[in-house]
Amino acid sequence: MVKLRMEAIILSGGFGTRLRPLTYTRAKSLLPIMNKPMISYLIEMLPDTVDTVILAANYKKHQLEEYFERSNTDKTIIVNDEPKPLGTGGAVKFAEKYLTDEFFVLNSDIICSLNLSDMIAFHRKHNAVATISLWPVENVSEFGVAEIQENGNITKFVEKPKQEDAPSNLINAGAYFLESSILDYIETGRLISMEKEIFPQIITDTERFYGYQFKGYWMDIGRIRSYLDIHQYLLTKQNENNHLGKNLLNNGTLNKTVVGNDVIIGKNSKIEKSIILDNAIIEDNTFISHSVIGENSTVCSKSQLSGVVVGDNEQIGTNTIEENKLFWTQEIPKEFPKKQIGNVIGG
Repeated sequence: MVKLRMEAIILSGGFGTRLRPLTYTRAKSLLPIMNKPMISYLIEMLPDTVDTVILAANYKKHQLEEYFERSNTDKTIIVNDEPKPLGTGGAVKFAEKYLTDEFFVLNSDIICSLNLSDMIAFHRKHNAVATISLWPVENVSEFGVAEIQENGNITKFVEKPKQEDAPSNLINAGAYFLESSILDYIETGRLISMEKEIFPQIITDTERFYGYQFKGYWMDIGRIRSYLDIHQYLLTKQNENNHLGKNLLNNGTLNKTVVGNDVIIGKNSKIEKSIILDNAIIEDNTFISHSVIGENSTVCSKSQLSGVVVGDNEQIGTNTIEENKLFWTQEIPKEFPKKQIGNVIGG
């Protein structure tokens, strides 16, 4: 009998250390993409059969609660507050009480064209225990690469192989469709990597671990570079030169730029291939390229910024000339780690 309703776990507990200083003030999954929180793209991807979404949350979880209290969605949203970072596997186990039979696990920082209904159909056709999304990459040496048979059955992962030793060019793309029996493999209450600890066991024990390849686009929004890149990709995809929020007062020139709500841009200022978040002020005679300007921040007149990230509530002084720099003058949140916790997507 085919199950009509199911759940999805969205892994939303990461600190986003590589996206600082933007993540000093917000949950990573609420970082806006084209003026819409990143996590909303995943909610919209979910098939109608998914009626419950469990957000595995830790850092700034109250922001997620507040966002979903305001947002309109036809799905039940549960913010599952992890007492400590648990990794991908630990987060899934911690959500066990909300799960019934089959369920999705999605990384919150992946933006892609994956059709999840097609992935379900593939999973059921092969009577799989686990199905993960796969994406081709050029440089396999940075990832865990799948060794895969013609029917999609994955026999193992090879971690960061040399190009000539790689069994394929397909990597874990961060979306999983799993049977509930997988929960038996995961210990309770510790940080566990699903990818490094659990998946290899399932491959060995069941031989019913499959990879679903899809076409279109895929981007891991884990770094400032990819955060900028996804905006350029979506502007091109949507055939827009710029994407503008509400109440923009613009006396400058924009090119390939995304601007949030209630932004002021002064006379003779030029902004290209950048992201300007809500309530920012860009004063006169300023040049900004390949940069991100945070919420409620001001870039004073005659400044030139290239490859710069300005955190929220900052002020960049007059005549500032900087490139490839992060601007943050405020206190760093005490709970924010000095290095990455958990695991990046991989085999």
